[in-house]
Amino acid sequence: MYKYLFFLTASAIPAAALAQSPSEQALAEIVDRQDADGAATAEVYASAAVPRDAAVITVTANGLGTDLRNTGQSVTVIDRTEIETIQGADPVRALNRVPGLSLSRSGGIGTVTSVNVRGANADQLLVLVDGVRVADQASPSGGFDFGNLLLGTAGKVDVLRGSNSTIWGSEAVGGVVDVSTRTERGLSGSIEYGARDTLFASAAAGAGNDDVFFGLTGSWYETDGFSAAASGTEADGSQQFALGTTAFVNLTPSLELFAHGNFAEGEVEIDGFPAPTYVLADTDDTQKTTRYWGDVGLAYYGNDLTLRAVYSRSDTERANRNGAGAETFASDGSSERVSLRGEYRLLGGLALAFGGDHEWTAFETSFDASAETEISGAYAQLGWVMGRLAAHAGARVDDHEQFGTHVSFGGDVSYGFGSDWRLRASVGEGFKAPTLYQLLSFYGNTQLEPEESTSYDLGIEKGQRGSGLHLALTGFRRDSDNLIGFGFTAERPSGVYLNTARARAQGIEAEAGIDLLRGLRLAGIYSYVDAEDRTTGLDLARRPNHFGTIYADWHSAFGLGLGADLRIVGPSWDNGANTNRLDGYELFDLRASFGIGDNLELFGRVENVFDADYQTVAGYGTAGRSVFGGIRAKM
Repeated sequence: MYKYLFFLTASAIPAAALAQSPSEQALAEIVDRQDADGAATAEVYASAAVPRDAAVITVTANGLGTDLRNTGQSVTVIDRTEIETIQGADPVRALNRVPGLSLSRSGGIGTVTSVNVRGANADQLLVLVDGVRVADQASPSGGFDFGNLLLGTAGKVDVLRGSNSTIWGSEAVGGVVDVSTRTERGLSGSIEYGARDTLFASAAAGAGNDDVFFGLTGSWYETDGFSAAASGTEADGSQQFALGTTAFVNLTPSLELFAHGNFAEGEVEIDGFPAPTYVLADTDDTQKTTRYWGDVGLAYYGNDLTLRAVYSRSDTERANRNGAGAETFASDGSSERVSLRGEYRLLGGLALAFGGDHEWTAFETSFDASAETEISGAYAQLGWVMGRLAAHAGARVDDHEQFGTHVSFGGDVSYGFGSDWRLRASVGEGFKAPTLYQLLSFYGNTQLEPEESTSYDLGIEKGQRGSGLHLALTGFRRDSDNLIGFGFTAERPSGVYLNTARARAQGIEAEAGIDLLRGLRLAGIYSYVDAEDRTTGLDLARRPNHFGTIYADWHSAFGLGLGADLRIVGPSWDNGANTNRLDGYELFDLRASFGIGDNLELFGRVENVFDADYQTVAGYGTAGRSVFGGIRAKM
């Protein structure tokens, strides 16, 4: 039923108009107002090549929102315009443009998709949607599966690289990803169809003004797919439906009531390890995942004080079934959270950011009785802006029901010089609380300590990503201790989770972009990541040392757009013992679009033009050459 609904929705929309997120608009206005309060702050942008109204707001750096040029942390923001230029439902296509991010997937879209930021474990990445934590609390490691996220409802992807538990608490070891739901006034819709009978439809609608807004967005994706097992012959399909809402109303000129609500449900066919060989092969198994999450809160925007109080909840339910339809495993993980964040301008360019939160998490599986735990945290961070210098330093204290108290520190500095150049540096501590499964399941250990990390980076940058001349070079290092692994002891011969491992990741990230001609832009990223198990001295699994993306886009005066992406990934090891090698690979994609008037656009792409045969997880297949085409409309 969902797909027919979206066929009708998109085909009934002859045109649409994009609008800035209400919260982002408020934050941008605050930045403008605060900069106007003092000439010293305004000088930060005095010699910038990018106009002041082109400020890019990030929430991952300090939790409330700041101009990218006022933080020393490494942040990349991909907006809706770029998402539509890239085309497609798969978030991997967009994340391939973020330095330091490597990815692996066990089959096609919808299967387990892991994101490693600067060599960190996939479960050491804090993932938020509209500021709500969406990790699966019932999974053993508590991470987020990007196979359950498609781009149809995404308005912006905000990625911070580096530890930042000072602001975010648990899980912010490798970095933070915040995905914002689309907020658009008017109507818009798109449909694309292509290889393997793949259909992807999305729509968005919104109405309101500066004082009240309500938006609704949704998407439907389905595909016949290809065999998840590289040796298999039976196609493994998937389907996914997503729905998101955003609303706000200004109760007074400075007080806003807001809410977000999201629902996503997907089912994917998976291959397994059947008897008698117990090797990866075709099976008729399926996994269904149902997620819902949202928040409601109040935001106060004053001249000197900003406050944001929120209640949020997220829930992830999974059910695995065999070919006969019998349930083989089920789980349900949930979290509830109350939080308060604020920022107060003390004097001139000096500001105090502060906040506190309390989170309750619970889980239950087919083999584990219901269990729950809770954690509380509070932080304070001083920020100082003088001329073209911006600096922050802060600390956080968390108290967990099981392991007790943990303290995190962090700071960053950004200094502008010359013609739109700046030096930036940051240091941050991260921690990840043991999951409920690691603590309280059959294999659990209530004596576990949190995983810990300390990260450093130093970089130099010219301009801003996406316009004019942009250059950036960043060196980083992260040391991690108390990593949780699975082992055996005399007291627990069947297995138990233990704090045993240590790791180190270090490397460089390079970015460049330039407008070669009017309408023609060439850009690229390159990352070198050396991620090592400090206990064994071996490379961490599925962490290539070298990877990068080169991409180009040309937009003509008569509506034609052409683009290309080249993804290059070096070899890596599939296992921690470094005995199973994954070859490197190159993927080349071509894109095209043609605007018909102001409100209609035809688009298409060819993925994996040269039909490269590669794997990101040993034994699991990947898509060959694929052609897609579609239409996008707005009003």
